[in-house]
Amino acid sequence: MRGDLRWGSIAGLVRAAAARHADREAVVDGRTRLSYAQLGERVDRAAAATLAAGIEPGDRVAVWAPNTLDWIVCALGAVCAGAVLVPLNTRFKGTEAAYVLDRSRARLLFVTGTFLGTSYVASLRRATAQGGAAQGGAAQGGAAQGGAAQGGTAQGGAAQGGTAPAPAAQGGAAGRGPLPSLPHLEQVVVLADDAPEDFRTWRDFLAGGDTVPAEAVRRRAASISPEAPSDIIFTSGTTGRPKGAVITHAQSLRCYEVWSELAGLREGDRYLIVNPFFHTFGYKAGILACLMRGATMVPQPVFNVDTALANIAAEQISVLPGPPTLHQSLLDHPQRGHHDLSTLRLVVTGAAVVPLRLVERLRSELRVDTVLTAYGLSEAGGIVSMCRRGDPAEVIAATSGRAVPGTEIRIADGDGRALPAGGAGEVWVRGHHVMQGYFEEPDETALAITPDGWLRTGDVGVLDERGNLRITDRIKDMFIVGGFNAYPAEIEQLLGLHPDIADVAVVGIPDPRLGEVGKAYAVRRPGSTLTADDLIAWSRREMANYKVPRAVEFLPELPRNASGKVLKRELRAR
Repeated sequence: MRGDLRWGSIAGLVRAAAARHADREAVVDGRTRLSYAQLGERVDRAAAATLAAGIEPGDRVAVWAPNTLDWIVCALGAVCAGAVLVPLNTRFKGTEAAYVLDRSRARLLFVTGTFLGTSYVASLRRATAQGGAAQGGAAQGGAAQGGAAQGGTAQGGAAQGGTAPAPAAQGGAAGRGPLPSLPHLEQVVVLADDAPEDFRTWRDFLAGGDTVPAEAVRRRAASISPEAPSDIIFTSGTTGRPKGAVITHAQSLRCYEVWSELAGLREGDRYLIVNPFFHTFGYKAGILACLMRGATMVPQPVFNVDTALANIAAEQISVLPGPPTLHQSLLDHPQRGHHDLSTLRLVVTGAAVVPLRLVERLRSELRVDTVLTAYGLSEAGGIVSMCRRGDPAEVIAATSGRAVPGTEIRIADGDGRALPAGGAGEVWVRGHHVMQGYFEEPDETALAITPDGWLRTGDVGVLDERGNLRITDRIKDMFIVGGFNAYPAEIEQLLGLHPDIADVAVVGIPDPRLGEVGKAYAVRRPGSTLTADDLIAWSRREMANYKVPRAVEFLPELPRNASGKVLKRELRAR
């Protein structure tokens, strides 16, 4: 049965999983091990606390934290309370996070304490003190199949079509929250034992729900419509300005029931989730898919090859989606032979070039039964096409498979007409998973979705005679850095804030480790002595690491055509 019909909402899925798989292990996070029944109890408590915090159906609730049990619990708790989840990229700097919080008018934020040596709370304070919320320029990184962003989600205020403005008073009066320049953000909960005076600790937040009756939590969960938005995934297009793709409960459930079936995810599988939860793929093909099938989630906050090898061996991992670079690193690790990887049986990858040799090595050296590739984007729920079990290695390596059930793919020429097999054109997608629209962006939504429901992906592709899709280029000039979508227009916008930069263009260049990285071609302002190292160092302070150009070349001027558009093909040819 279709996921949307079986469970109705993500809240229904959580409750059903807690009952059906009650004694099975649900999450392993360090020394903490929870059964599905225990996970259900924790999510209910988080939902009660969300109600106690005054969150109403359709309110936006953001999570800015790495892959941990706390992320799973606070996110599912918010969604089960009827809130719309807004995941934030853990690579964001404070200014980037503040923009998405401001744009979505999130009323509640769950944030990690210190991660990778950075205090997210301090970073957010600095950004909002400088008015950073208004600057923008942050991209979520898109949805990911296997951790690589793939090509690229309201009741109570956020219009389901992404077009109607929400009531201005929804988020509270200006200046009443802990961060005055984010007037709608009423509460910040730090997922730690300590928090600044005007924020709340996770423990204090949960305690606030102890007076909320269990029946009130059940009523709220039962009231969630399948057509209500479940999440808003912020991603950036050619303008460089982040836009939020609105996806409903029904869409999320149907998409990842399909994904679980095609991938062959089973009850009892043990799933190492390296794909970030802030990506559609980490959250939905990870957490939601495991809930659907009764698989065990083993979240890993940061990809480290040694840690992954140790986790696979110690936890008898059977499922490991991730970008090609992840699997290549495992295969090439000098200590691989010291770890028992024999339980691995399912790998899903994609969104980047997948070498045929990688597919063959996974099958022959690691004895992985199923290796699949797939393609999707946030605006289509994260999944468009997927290989099938039994496909030959050359199909898996060279294509992203065929359209998933309920999906149409068209290769369109410049006038929107369908091209025959073998013709290269823009990939158009139509089906149940196409977003409701960009959050409160009717003009952008109209540009992205045709009147008859086709989503223009901005990717160039080719369909073969069997319907297998091969992505050949990116109309939007996006490139993928180690699994993260990087958008040149957005990076250019940020680099343009440097006082010594008069003009700048960014293109993706090959990199042996990350697949692609950014190279900036810049024009200095007169009299400037800015160096490449200076600009790269400045970039590391101002933007997420995957966006930082790894190379800078200064030019007297950028090549442009008669209409003034930068000729990026000439820059790439350099």
